[in-house]
Amino acid sequence: MNTRIRRTAVTLAAAAVLPLALSACSGQSSDSASSDSSSKASASATASEEGMTGSGSTASVDEPFGTACGSVPKSGAGSFDGMAKDPVATAASNNPALSTLVSAVKKAGLVDTLNNAQNITVFAPTNEAFAKIPKATLDKVLNDKAELTKILTYHVVGQKLTPKELEKGSFTTLEKGKLTTAGSGESYTVNGSAKVVCGNVKTANANVYIIDSVLMPAS
Repeated sequence: MNTRIRRTAVTLAAAAVLPLALSACSGQSSDSASSDSSSKASASATASEEGMTGSGSTASVDEPFGTACGSVPKSGAGSFDGMAKDPVATAASNNPALSTLVSAVKKAGLVDTLNNAQNITVFAPTNEAFAKIPKATLDKVLNDKAELTKILTYHVVGQKLTPKELEKGSFTTLEKGKLTTAGSGESYTVNGSAKVVCGNVKTANANVYIIDSVLMPAS
């Protein structure tokens, strides 16, 4: 009889302890899972922040900007990626919007000069910019190599200019004259009137700012 009572007591004690043990294990597992979940969330947030402050955010800083950038081919040698692989005169020759400029550069014999130069900035007038010049005047300039060279080299600065440097700048050109720039954000002018319509275009050896007017050096 005593043995039976003892067995019953042990069984009741075990029944009372078991739920408590299971509860403790369950709480421990829950805490661990919660901790793991928090760690993963923290790691994910950190990775996300790194992505935003790392290469993700800097990738857009050097992108071309401006109203005329949409007309640049999306692929091929004339695209932004394609132009970045070629020296500036070659790159311009692949951009349909710069065909008049390219013809002028060839007439002046400046293709090799521009392609072989290092770290330059070119303010490149569009076809429409040349079209603003009366045809008789333009034809005369295109057939006067010395004058044409003077005008074209006035559009070239012997250093790579960033948009920030254009905000309020004065630069000596290859023609030895001075040009000035002003603006901010995505709106810049050269010599107070020519507007940058597609800026910060990269080629293998130059930064290019496409403009809507031809710049004229002082006589």
